[in-house]
Parts: sequence; structure tokens; C-alpha cells
Amino acid sequence: MARTSAGVLLWRRGPDGGVQVLLGHMGGPFWARRDDGAWSVPKGEYAAGEDALAAARREFEEELGSPVPAAELVPLGEHRASGKLLALWAAEGDLDAAACRSTTFPLEWPPRSGRVQHFPEIDRAAWFGLAEARTKLVRGQLPFLDRLAALTG
Repeated sequence: MARTSAGVLLWRRGPDGGVQVLLGHMGGPFWARRDDGAWSVPKGEYAAGEDALAAARREFEEELGSPVPAAELVPLGEHRASGKLLALWAAEGDLDAAACRSTTFPLEWPPRSGRVQHFPEIDRAAWFGLAEARTKLVRGQLPFLDRLAALTG
């Protein structure tokens, strides 16, 4: 069975009327010195039989420390990337990116040291216009920006 992930792409209208999206910079030592291509939509894996939308809401809260600030979530569909099937929903809303706090994950670091450290899943969050988001977002999630752009006009 394929690995599945679900998430929520939060968006808002910026001061210029353009669409902005909230992305999280992936945590841990591998991503620490990277910027372009190192940001992600808040998302995570879910188990077979689990409701994907419920998982998307749960993962958003785990990765950003806040529930999705919108009642309506619009499906953006699915896309296969990096061996996972990713399902995303769009939600229009606002959130203070500086106040976001993520859960952590354990990792042996440095490798083969026997020392386990805890790193945030998302070490920071920020709002980006769609053009800048294209350079920040990991490649496998880019099709969702196109779908959001079509949805928001």
C-alpha cells in the first residue's frame, strides 16, 4: 500500500490583493542551511482507513501549533511525489506565522553517534506570494500552487 499524506494549504489576500500562502520551513539538520526548496505545506502521513481530511487538520495543528483558522476547506486533489500520495485542502484564513510552534521528532544526530536529539518538524513559518512560494516550496508540492491559483482566480 502506498504511503499517504494529507495537509492544508492556508492562503490569504496580501496588501496588494495577491494570494499569499503559509509555508513551514522543514526542521532538522538536513534542512537547517537550506532555503529554496526547503519549505512545505503543513502535512503529514496518515494510516489506512483514517479520514484524510481529519488527518490534514491534525497535521496542520501539530506542525503549526494552531488549528486551521477556517471552517471551509476546499479539496485541491491529490498528487504523487517522493513515493507518497499527497492530498491537500485549501483554506482561506490568517495566522501569525511568528507565533507558530511545531511538535518535535527524535533523530540520532550526528549520525552513528548514539545520541538522540529532538528537532521541530517545522522550525519556522512564513507567508509568501505565489511567485516566491514557487522557489521556496519542495518540488513535489508545486502542482498545488497551480491548483490554488486556479481556485482563487
